Amino acid sequence: MKNRGSGILLHITSLPSSYGIGDLGPAAYRFADFLVEANQSFWQILPLSPTYTAMGHSPYSSHSAFAGNPLLISPELLVREGYLKSADVSKPPFLPARYVDFETVILHKKKLLQTAWERNKKRLRNDPEFSHFCHEHEPWLDDFSLFMALKEHFNEMDWGNWPPELRDREERALAAARKKFQNKIRHEKFIQHLFYRQWFALKNYCKSRHLQFIGDLPIYVSYESADVWANPRFFKLDEEKKPLGVAGVPPDYFSATGQLWGNPVYRWEALKETRYAWWTKRLEHNLQLFDAIRLDHFRGFVAFWEVPAGEETAVNGEWVQAPVEDFFKTLFRHFSSLNIIAEDLGEITPDVREMIHRFGLPGMRILMFAFGEDLVTSIHAPHNYPENCVVYTGTHDNNTVKGWFKNEAGPADRRRLVDYVGREVTQKTAPRELIRLLMSSVAQIVIIPMQDILGLGAKARMNFPGKPNGNWGWRLRQEQLTPALTKKLAAMTKLYGRI
Repeated sequence: MKNRGSGILLHITSLPSSYGIGDLGPAAYRFADFLVEANQSFWQILPLSPTYTAMGHSPYSSHSAFAGNPLLISPELLVREGYLKSADVSKPPFLPARYVDFETVILHKKKLLQTAWERNKKRLRNDPEFSHFCHEHEPWLDDFSLFMALKEHFNEMDWGNWPPELRDREERALAAARKKFQNKIRHEKFIQHLFYRQWFALKNYCKSRHLQFIGDLPIYVSYESADVWANPRFFKLDEEKKPLGVAGVPPDYFSATGQLWGNPVYRWEALKETRYAWWTKRLEHNLQLFDAIRLDHFRGFVAFWEVPAGEETAVNGEWVQAPVEDFFKTLFRHFSSLNIIAEDLGEITPDVREMIHRFGLPGMRILMFAFGEDLVTSIHAPHNYPENCVVYTGTHDNNTVKGWFKNEAGPADRRRLVDYVGREVTQKTAPRELIRLLMSSVAQIVIIPMQDILGLGAKARMNFPGKPNGNWGWRLRQEQLTPALTKKLAAMTKLYGRI
């Protein structure tokens, strides 16, 4: 992260595959090869956590902050590894290549993983690799596997409505449940073993090719997660384990009612008493998965917007201070190396900027935000970038550049962009012009969403904040990674000294 470089933002689900969703199989290795041939140094992805239907399959809402998403397991690799037979995967259902049909994918992947389990569960008893995995990940894996078994048993009911003895984790009730659901628990551990086996094989391949992964770490976890169930004292819950306060952001120019995320907020005083042990373990886990981490909603580590549970909007919240200085000092004492990117977008106050500067963290800049009336002073304009920052045309939450230019940028914004680059800009040329502005800037790291590399329009947008369904589905097609595209990107990267 200390060298000048560039990379591409593409989540694993967006990769090509024959199984309706991108996975950790052959296409992931081909994409890594494309990045290397195009002189890229970084591959940024979204969280790898399991997703679920009730939350629209957002990777930012999960049953676990530690587990991997079973939908990302590659059937092709399961055949190579001997967990499945070729006949098992030879006739996948017809699935679209341009977007993810999550519900159909779930049915098919679940069937394949069940087949792999039935074929291999007996030999796992004498499998040292599986035993080592279970032992190494025991601090989170035992609770997660039991949580998923209980979720299935109670027909996906919120854990806060489970029988009190299980809700409150009475030891006798937990022991009885572990015995009763031991087969399902072992099944869940097996799936996680397959996921992490494939993930670390891909990560090691990328490392051998000098390609680094940038992961994404949401600040909050879902209420409906093994993390909150297993660690209730670290979250603001009442005696019946229901949230007292939930997270969000206050009203701003994006929304008159703010954003109500609904995640339980932390009891920072309880975390502080343990010297932030839960957070330390979470970061340790993610630093094994990735070479660097984008720390989402950095603002919330300084002060967070807490809304009383039961509110329908985020209007009636209040800012609550967090022990940011003590927290980060503790982390920097614990970790010899802590590659963190601070997501500092939105309304950022001087105390947040001060903390980012004090700890030497690179912040983020979004070029699409630069061309308003405040262009001259905007922190998102290239002439105002510090070296120590990571810059993007847009993120997973933004429109594509082409979509922004067509649908969101007003005539004055477009004129300022034309004046800034010194030549006429059209829908077709806007992605290329913005990419060139970033590549030529002093910013240490440039990350471009794959959709902007391809010059795609609004239909290729990954996420529309506030829209509950229809997100996270865009997919890359293998034929889009042409030799001409590779050559063009490689040349630009070399020209601006980002190899």
